[in-house]
Amino acid sequence: MRIASYNVENLFTRAKALNLDSWAEGRPILERFTALNELFEEAVYTPEIKVRMLALLKEFGLEKVSDSKFVVLRTNRGELIKHSRFGGPAIVANGRADWVGWLELKTEIINETATRNTAQVIRDIDPDVLGVVECESRNALLQFSSQLLPAVGAVPFDGAMLIDGNDDRGIDVGLMIKSGYLINWMKSHVDDKEDGSRQHIFSRDCPEYGIFTPSGQTVWVLVNHFKSKGYGRQDASQRKRLAQATRVAQITQRLASESASLIAVMGDLNDTPDSECLAPLLRTTGFRDVSEHAAFQTDGRPGTYQHGSPNDKIDYILLSPALYERVTQGGVWRKGVWGPGKKPQWEVYPEMTDPSHAASDHAALWVDVEV
Repeated sequence: MRIASYNVENLFTRAKALNLDSWAEGRPILERFTALNELFEEAVYTPEIKVRMLALLKEFGLEKVSDSKFVVLRTNRGELIKHSRFGGPAIVANGRADWVGWLELKTEIINETATRNTAQVIRDIDPDVLGVVECESRNALLQFSSQLLPAVGAVPFDGAMLIDGNDDRGIDVGLMIKSGYLINWMKSHVDDKEDGSRQHIFSRDCPEYGIFTPSGQTVWVLVNHFKSKGYGRQDASQRKRLAQATRVAQITQRLASESASLIAVMGDLNDTPDSECLAPLLRTTGFRDVSEHAAFQTDGRPGTYQHGSPNDKIDYILLSPALYERVTQGGVWRKGVWGPGKKPQWEVYPEMTDPSHAASDHAALWVDVEV
């Protein structure tokens, strides 16, 4: 059984703010987007909140219109902002109950060559079970499988599942399975909250999938995408990742108490192995990173993101002790990553003649287990 994890960075469409030439360009847009949507949820709009809202709307160019380059202001009922010919724009809603609406990121179609290269990565690693990170919808998974994979000579997957998560940018986590495998049981943790908190633990979700294998055994797969370091206050991001790692560890302990022994935790955990944020998952559960296995085929670069440096090690396949013992081989597939700089520093697909053609900034990970 081949298990793989891949952050595809969306398959067909992606938020414009996430699709700019550099993260430095997109980061302030996403920070304003998050801040404004959080202000919208306040029960009472104080004068200070109204001033901040108006300032953020102006930065987006939404003080007079509802549509701008990167975002759209959706209003279904009530009124948030009023435009006066003499007084200028003003926030007229006094709290969340006064109107129904939200800020939405605008999307655009991803480069066709990049999508084809994503298909080539998946063709070449050829997994039986694939954890997909940053996918826009289940329908996108199905279209990608039925249309793009055959176009590059790959066998389509037999099934796909994706549960809408907590991120409104269209970057959810999902699962694809080949013929002979069956999603026999699934559970979402999209609504998990810390004790006494209104905040969701998971930035997307941590779905549990019980995969029924051709041999009759069940392998449990948890797909994750932890909070990014990319924007927002770092202390808040670190607390979020710590809470997420702690919760995933608790889920694996519960599964073990229910006699589940073959468990894989995979995805983009957005932190390095030595981080305290990931400690509850990496140091206390007994789960092992497949890249530590003697049969893992390394290319000399420990990282999975962009440069491939140690600080870029943020993608993982973690296996329970019983599943780790069954590993026969594993590896990292970097052929779809352009990396930083004018030229890639490793072999890439012939179609990749420009950074925009990259399948993803993340390498794919795979592991074979005897199940």
